[in-house]
Amino acid sequence: MVHGVSLIAGLGNPGAEYAGTRHNAGFRFVDALLGELGGSLRPEGRFSGRAARLAIGGREIWLLEPDTFMNHSGEAVSRLAHYYKIPVEEILIAHDELDLPPGTVRLKRGGGAGGHNGVADIAEKLGEREFLRLRIGIGRPASSAQVVSYVLRRAPVAERELIDTAIRDALGHIEDIVHGHVQKVMNALHTHTR
Repeated sequence: MVHGVSLIAGLGNPGAEYAGTRHNAGFRFVDALLGELGGSLRPEGRFSGRAARLAIGGREIWLLEPDTFMNHSGEAVSRLAHYYKIPVEEILIAHDELDLPPGTVRLKRGGGAGGHNGVADIAEKLGEREFLRLRIGIGRPASSAQVVSYVLRRAPVAERELIDTAIRDALGHIEDIVHGHVQKVMNALHTHTR
């Protein structure tokens, strides 16, 4: 069964001190999408986030950036999804991914959180894991002890450019994603090498 997307949530930490950090790659994806579509987010206190409703390829969707910190991302996602009765299969979560190098973006459905606390919290709050994930590569530090400081730092310019290129790659497939052509997009993104 083909499930389109009705909610795209980008993950990150709110506040100017976190803007541009590696952990905010999901926010950057939503911001880039809004830049292409000409929309803007507005505060939605009942959803603990900032949201917008707009059309992509003729399909109405919600965009969301949680105002909670990363580890509590599930609060905003579950509130909006439950309020509008959006099935888990119609949710796309855009987030940073340590296990992919900068410049790489992958699409997948379900599975574990891979150590990502925001994704884990969403799965817990929704009670299911079968949402789509747009995994934006940020690379991994040399030592696992450095992960927290690594994701909360701004990437060097060359890395940021690679991350932004990966986001643009994903945006080039956004209509197929929202219309549920997941395998087609996976084939395109997963065979694309930089």
